[in-house]
Parts: sequence; C-alpha cells; structure tokens
Amino acid sequence: MYVVMVYDLEADRTQKALKIGRRYLTHVQNSVLEGEISEGDLSNLKNEIDDLLKPGESTIIYELSSDTLLNRTVYGDDPTEDQRFL
Repeated sequence: MYVVMVYDLEADRTQKALKIGRRYLTHVQNSVLEGEISEGDLSNLKNEIDDLLKPGESTIIYELSSDTLLNRTVYGDDPTEDQRFL
C-alpha cells in the first residue's frame, strides 16, 4: 500500500512526528512523508501518531491501494529517488 502522511503539530513538537514517520516512510517535504508500507506497519504508525497528538494538532494519512493509482509529478529534485533503488 502507498501512503502519504501530512502532519501539523506545534513547532517545537514537529520533530517527534518526523521521527515516528521516518521509521516507516520517506520524508519528502516539510511535514510530508510518503512511501510503501505494509498493513501492520501502517497500523503501528497510526497508533504511534495518535498517541503523540495533543489537542489542536492533526495528522492526515492518505492511503492508496497501489502506487500505480497515484499520479505523482515532482518539479525539481525528487527526495524519494534514492530510496527506490536500495
């Protein structure tokens, strides 16, 4: 499954969300991560993020059943390019 995660936390707490997200996804922009993830890892990610959030903070996780359903156009350097060829 392909996932895009976007988060909006207090400025001094954004690194906590980024640290959690990087365990599962690739950091591509400020407060944006994306990548392939298993159902089990997605469940873990959701639980960890839910536990982290305080009132007034939010995270949105967009789930796609396949990256072939995603039309992704990058202008400039693609931060995920080096992640695809491990």
